[in-house]
Amino acid sequence: MLSNISPARQKLLIRLSIVLNLCLLLYLSLSAGWNLTSGSSPPSLPYGRAILNQYFDKTQPIQESLSDVKSSSPLPQSPISQSKSPSPKQLLSSKPYFISDSVECFDKPINFSQSMRGKYWVLYNYIRAGKHFNCNQSITYTTHGDFTFLDNLEPLLDRWRGPISVAVYAPGSDLEDTIDAILYYRDCTNSSLVRDLATFHIYFDLSHIPAQVPRQDSLLDKRPNCVVPEGLTANTVSYKKRLGLVYPVNVARNIARVSSSTHFVFPSDIELYPSPNLIPDFLDMIRRNDKKLSNSQPRVYVNSIFEIEKNHSLPNSKSELIRLMKNNTVIPFHKNVCPQCHKIPHSKEWLEAKVKPGLNVLHIGKRIKPFQHWEPIYIGTNQEPSYDERLSWEGRSDKMAQGFKLCLQNYQFHILDNAFLIHRPGIKTKKTLHSAINLKKISAQNELLKKIIFPEIKKLYGARKGCEMF
Repeated sequence: MLSNISPARQKLLIRLSIVLNLCLLLYLSLSAGWNLTSGSSPPSLPYGRAILNQYFDKTQPIQESLSDVKSSSPLPQSPISQSKSPSPKQLLSSKPYFISDSVECFDKPINFSQSMRGKYWVLYNYIRAGKHFNCNQSITYTTHGDFTFLDNLEPLLDRWRGPISVAVYAPGSDLEDTIDAILYYRDCTNSSLVRDLATFHIYFDLSHIPAQVPRQDSLLDKRPNCVVPEGLTANTVSYKKRLGLVYPVNVARNIARVSSSTHFVFPSDIELYPSPNLIPDFLDMIRRNDKKLSNSQPRVYVNSIFEIEKNHSLPNSKSELIRLMKNNTVIPFHKNVCPQCHKIPHSKEWLEAKVKPGLNVLHIGKRIKPFQHWEPIYIGTNQEPSYDERLSWEGRSDKMAQGFKLCLQNYQFHILDNAFLIHRPGIKTKKTLHSAINLKKISAQNELLKKIIFPEIKKLYGARKGCEMF
């Protein structure tokens, strides 16, 4: 029969037959998968390790692929006291709120969402705070870390007393330990601060996707017990450490910052604890100085940073901090490691200035010589340039590019007179940091900054006299 058909047509029919067979095989495999999922009840223990089985509702389909995640629907609205996680507040974006006569902002809903960010997959608002703040009511402290750093949250929030947005790096099996640690600090600490004020975002490499990614709306309301998580014991080695993964610090900084619900944000490190009453004092300062601050000059508000001896209680006021500096219990941040990185303009005047009630701007500085290496930590907004996500923590100098952009955009650095950050107790030295230094990664990142990022920034932002990146 085929002898009457030309060779070209024979080839076409053979190809068509192959395609039809492949379609049939695909249909049969999909049908089998649907029958398996629809015709069987959920297993009683859907997760390989016991950790996640404690925290997620087993009656719901909780294992899902990344394609399922994209189409997941938001949580239904319900009162916080009756829900497993606080429901998103339905907000009208057209209604402005005012911080002062010249500063207005718009609320945004804190909804769960998931998406790709470069080489990473992000679960935004995966575990949300119990309390919600309008954009003009507070300042969001935006920070980051992996699950081993979450013990800083309660002492930080004890001083901050406002919303905090935390991006947590959780590649591979670290996701399970991360969930375990978050719920432990939410439910088993001495106060409800973490549960009320901390919103967590999870992210991981697309090349290190966890075996199972639980649906956030299946999270149970309470941790069943307060046994210390196995991931926080001394003998545990994290997935990240075991595989030698670098920490994508600037990915985390950007995730935490863009996810905040307030107009003002305070991007900082999780081991830096702010001075008490900073939020009400700062917002009061903005209102009092509305006319002075109404010009179009871009600005951020800088906090001075210090370190304190190990096992010493933290100072609660500038007066107390200065007393502790006189006997070297407190020193300027990184004085023994990289003094030029955090050398603030008029730092001597800051220490000598008379302490006044409330909060004020002591001095307006610029990131120019001799402060061209300055890496300020400041209160700002989401209008500031983002952090370059190609830079890792291990490579060091990870905030230099962002500081350079601020200089090129002619930002003013308003140095606050009574506000300060103090590092978790324990003064750093070059000797104690030696084990964390990877010279190969530092050299590679310096090359990236000098040969790729620096020329890019100059093309995108132009030049300005006095601005340097190195």
